[in-house]
Amino acid sequence: MTSEIMESYQKHILVVDDDKPLRELLKKFLCKQGFRVTTAANAAIARKFFQLYEFDLLILDVMMPGETGMDLTLDMRQTNTTPILMLTAMAEAGARIKGLRAGADDYLAKPFEPEELLLRTHAILRRTQPTLRDSAHIVSSHDKITLGDAIFDLDRAILTKGKDVVRLTSAESALLRVMATQQGRIFSREALTKACAITGGDRAIDVQVTRLRRKIEHNPKNPHYLQTIRGRGYVLHPD
Repeated sequence: MTSEIMESYQKHILVVDDDKPLRELLKKFLCKQGFRVTTAANAAIARKFFQLYEFDLLILDVMMPGETGMDLTLDMRQTNTTPILMLTAMAEAGARIKGLRAGADDYLAKPFEPEELLLRTHAILRRTQPTLRDSAHIVSSHDKITLGDAIFDLDRAILTKGKDVVRLTSAESALLRVMATQQGRIFSREALTKACAITGGDRAIDVQVTRLRRKIEHNPKNPHYLQTIRGRGYVLHPD
């Protein structure tokens, strides 16, 4: 299995575009590359999918009837850190800058080659999933941490409970890996934003912490492992 296929394994992408032939083409192409792909014809349908699933990447058309891709991006960035690759027929630099300022991670002008889309997709996934080298203090890449009945493998970034694998989004995985390499350190929200490449500010970090607690804590409302230090940030205390 190639490194590219391994990188895409189990990654879930949502493609949002009002052009049905293009949606179907992208789904077929990305599925062949090892991705799991869901499609939506507009922003309203995309919102419903985000209530049901967690995605590793959103490929989003800018010019759609009703709520545009730009509007959806601006709204999502209030609470959601899913990486966004914008697609648009507008190739002007001003349009690209506007998209990036709205919170997109990358911008691809139509028409485009599928191979370029694939390369940009892999690049975004790599950027939004920091390696252990990004941490100041490195633990063994073979180390695992125990969080009650959950075990997190730092090398593979896999969380398990018993024989079951607990799916983590790229942001959740990055957050847990960074904090696990410096156990007991209090991380400010700003520090986590930089270390985990999460956009959206303090609120976005709080959202990711809340989601992660649901997966590692017995009682997420009274966390034992991922604790809040009032006025300072968050700290991880594994077993």
